[in-house]
Amino acid sequence: MATTSKTLWEDVLSRGVQEVVAELSTEDAVRLSETYGTHNYKPLPVNVVRGDGVRVWTSEGEEYLDCIGAYSAVAHGHLSPFIMDTIRRQLDRVTVLSRAFYSSEVGLFLKAVCDFTELDMACPMNTEAEANETCIKLARKWGYTVKNVPLDQAEIIVCSDNFHGRTTTIVGFSSEDKYKKHFGPYGPGFKIIPFGDLEALKAAITPNTVAFLCEPIQAEGGILIPPDGWMTEVRRVCDENRVLLIWDEVQTGFCRTGRRFAWMHEPAAKPDLIAIGKAMGGGALPVSAAVGRREVMEVFQPGDHGSTFGGNPLGSVVAIAAMAEMEVKGYSERSAQLGDRLADRFRAFNFSCIKEVRARGLLVGLELDETVDSAAMTHALLAQRLLTKETRKRTFRFTPAISITEDQIDEMGDRVERALASL
Repeated sequence: MATTSKTLWEDVLSRGVQEVVAELSTEDAVRLSETYGTHNYKPLPVNVVRGDGVRVWTSEGEEYLDCIGAYSAVAHGHLSPFIMDTIRRQLDRVTVLSRAFYSSEVGLFLKAVCDFTELDMACPMNTEAEANETCIKLARKWGYTVKNVPLDQAEIIVCSDNFHGRTTTIVGFSSEDKYKKHFGPYGPGFKIIPFGDLEALKAAITPNTVAFLCEPIQAEGGILIPPDGWMTEVRRVCDENRVLLIWDEVQTGFCRTGRRFAWMHEPAAKPDLIAIGKAMGGGALPVSAAVGRREVMEVFQPGDHGSTFGGNPLGSVVAIAAMAEMEVKGYSERSAQLGDRLADRFRAFNFSCIKEVRARGLLVGLELDETVDSAAMTHALLAQRLLTKETRKRTFRFTPAISITEDQIDEMGDRVERALASL
């Protein structure tokens, strides 16, 4: 490994980045990350150097099943051939322009994402937090310019155990202390109610309420699924009070739950705005968007909002390819069938420590009771060559690539069973 900045740069230019990276051991990767990177993550002790579908390999050649799929971002599996070919072909054309110009790729992306979401207009961004921030800005401006809420008095209702991102605005309305402590002061304008509680939503609404922002299923919160019919009733309450309904489908969207989007399990729960991302980037690039009804989206005027990289040609063609592969290859149906197969396998386990299995499509949570050391369970899974981590509430999340096969689902079930037995 190069020892000085000068020789590192020369080494990279003469041999290539990949060739230099290939010489790093796991110990090198850990040391560099821990020395030069902030410690806002606590990675598993695995150095992944290659991926293919649902499988990944370490620098030592060990093979693992990736059960977390970058928190639902790698829905197509690692290195989808069609998406990788799309990237290679675009690299010979144009990659980044900014929105200062028109782009054929961006134009087609905007149409594709509106068709896929069944909504009218889109504002492309990069990260998922940006998509949610964009929805917040849209809802507030709509409230002031359309609903006539007094300036700077707009209120947005959110749910406890939410996860919408890590910006200072968003962590300000988190109910998780470790996400928000020491990052204040926080902006006003948000009310927190219990997730899945319709009466609490009704009670929280005032004349200044402009929106209800919620995940249809709380993935980060522990794969928490609301009661049947709740989303439909939320839509009705919002309509009765002229409140925008915003679904955050960053982790639940793009076929993860057995539908294109989780709200589509209850078709009457169609949102006014939706925040999307992760899987739309095809496991290759950060691509996100706020998408919504024309009446809401048209409140943005030139200069109101922007992003240098949001809506770039390279990201656009990747997202178009990602959505096309999902639709043509029946990802919604695959997710529903394979998710049921995995959840049924978990429910058939004969372990008293299993508290509950919660699943909707290939969004599967295995909750263990207090008798199990969750850190020990993580290491037991690693010993069985499975990569995943627990969410809140002692729930281990299984969100593998939707391109996974039945045999690989069964193999995953076998390895989880052995991990539990080892404890």
